Amino acid sequence: MSQIPCQEKTLNGAKGCSFGDMCGYIDVHCHLTGGEYGDVDTLLKSVEDAGVTKVITVGFDLPSSEACAELAAKYSMVYFTAGFHPTELDKYREGDLIEIASLLSEKKCVALGETGLDYHYENTDKPLQHEVFAAQLELADKAGLPVEIHSRDCAEDMLEFLTERAALLKHGALLHCYSHSPELALRFEKLGISFSFGGTSTWKGSKRSKKSIAALPLNLLLTETDSPYMPPASKYGTFPNTPASIPEITANMAEIKGVSVEQMKAAAWSNAHTLFKKLAD
Repeated sequence: MSQIPCQEKTLNGAKGCSFGDMCGYIDVHCHLTGGEYGDVDTLLKSVEDAGVTKVITVGFDLPSSEACAELAAKYSMVYFTAGFHPTELDKYREGDLIEIASLLSEKKCVALGETGLDYHYENTDKPLQHEVFAAQLELADKAGLPVEIHSRDCAEDMLEFLTERAALLKHGALLHCYSHSPELALRFEKLGISFSFGGTSTWKGSKRSKKSIAALPLNLLLTETDSPYMPPASKYGTFPNTPASIPEITANMAEIKGVSVEQMKAAAWSNAHTLFKKLAD
């Protein structure tokens, strides 16, 4: 699938992005394996037509991670992650992380994830979440890969957890769909963490997301959809969301940062390839 020329100067004055004259929109966090889209060929054609040239489909347990690997093997524009989501641990079985570790070695597996902490539900097993999250950070470090992190209703615990394990983050980490305060974002930044924002950041009431985008440096900002969930403002209330929403999300981030859409697109592309080094393979 083709890539789109990036003709505008980037913030450092170079023509195009740092990966040459070809860069496109990129979705670093979506879920393409749940069956919500019908025909995947048709879906990805619409995504490419929107100018999105690379997507990362994210695993949330062992079966979904394996399905992501299969999808990435079939389509050149698709890459994947493998990992266990904190709210899916009822499916977690001893030995699953051995299989996850095997998936991490595949050529198109760009990160471990998604993993993390989620205290949203009353029956949350926090000790189990901490145990499995820590084990996955160790797996990612051993594999030399970054981590895609889910963090909901656990801001202070997440900061403390990652600070205590900062040595395991030397290959990078992404707080996806960042929703904590801009003040905490600057503290996470000190750990070398990057941040991605999706459709919720376009919503009128998403003040914290907008303030975080404004506060963070451009070189730490990435674009995502978390599709089929979290549609942008123009598609609010519709389902499923798709990676074709990335241009709207990018334009919103560009407006907040006071840069052109082409500059934001080039930055998101460059930042993604810097964090997820296998994207360039």
